[in-house]
Amino acid sequence: MIKLQNVNKSYRLDNEIIFYALKNINIRIEAGEFCSIMGPSGSGKSTLMHIIGLLDKPSSGKVFLDNQEISNLEDDEISRLRNEFTGFVFQQFNLIPKLTVLENIILPAFYCRKSLSFEPKEKALELLRRFGLEEKKNSYPNKLSGGQQQRVAIARALIMNPRLILADEPTGNIDSRSGREVMKLIDDLNHKEKITVILVTHDLDIAKHAKRTIKIKDGQII
Repeated sequence: MIKLQNVNKSYRLDNEIIFYALKNINIRIEAGEFCSIMGPSGSGKSTLMHIIGLLDKPSSGKVFLDNQEISNLEDDEISRLRNEFTGFVFQQFNLIPKLTVLENIILPAFYCRKSLSFEPKEKALELLRRFGLEEKKNSYPNKLSGGQQQRVAIARALIMNPRLILADEPTGNIDSRSGREVMKLIDDLNHKEKITVILVTHDLDIAKHAKRTIKIKDGQII
């Protein structure tokens, strides 16, 4: 499903020193897997997630999605793939403050350029019912608890029926009880709906939800 081949990511700093965030990364993740990516702060795990999620491009190396190399694709095509293929769940929730809960969930469908096989508002309401948030549909993010905001973020990630969920420290900004609820939702997406999940974390207990752990340090797989 996803393959990274000899992927490097480097940045040129002000004093002309080149910083290597990723060094010769080779990984393969099959459809339906639940993988965690673990590493200390600054290890390169978020950079790796951004490349897997088509949010960034490698400095060198190849990225394959369903055996299709994406490095030769135009930016518009990469944006389309990202929108339709992957749902993102971030530590900071990344909800838009001026939009209601319902509007936040619908937003990815608004940016889709092809006709959809579902009605976005109906799908969003269905997700809200599923996650116990239907009564919050007209609320704004600042009126929700951290756990509720993260459930909204997961619903938003699911609106386009993605094949892959990328979760970057999804429990990092919520209390432990809400964290357990969020991880139960993510577990169910993988176990019951067979959605591929890649979870970025530094928390060993959270990483244990995955069937495979990829450890990264100083930009290298260890």
